Amino acid sequence: MRNLSIYFLHDSERDEYEATSRGCRIDVYVKANGALYNVRPYTIFTLQQDFERAHERCGQFSSEPNLIFVKDASKDEIIRAIIHQYDNCIYFNELKPVENIDVGSLTKVY
Repeated sequence: MRNLSIYFLHDSERDEYEATSRGCRIDVYVKANGALYNVRPYTIFTLQQDFERAHERCGQFSSEPNLIFVKDASKDEIIRAIIHQYDNCIYFNELKPVENIDVGSLTKVY
């Protein structure tokens, strides 16, 4: 049995539409093995766009922390990718947990 829960700050049709249009979500939290993490699902296309914009603006680029690459930023794809990382990788062992986040203010999606 997985010791895993996935939360979004908000989970509405509008949030789903905006996330898939942008190709990322920054409001994803994962509780794994008792610790809470903020992960950033991104499509490779969105990451490339962010890189190009930042490079044009200032010649430098710094990626978001805690990236998970997804095929698209839909809820189902995000959940699938997080479960895969949890089941098959040491991804969550490499992240720093977040503190002072009340999971009661989040929407559990898995």
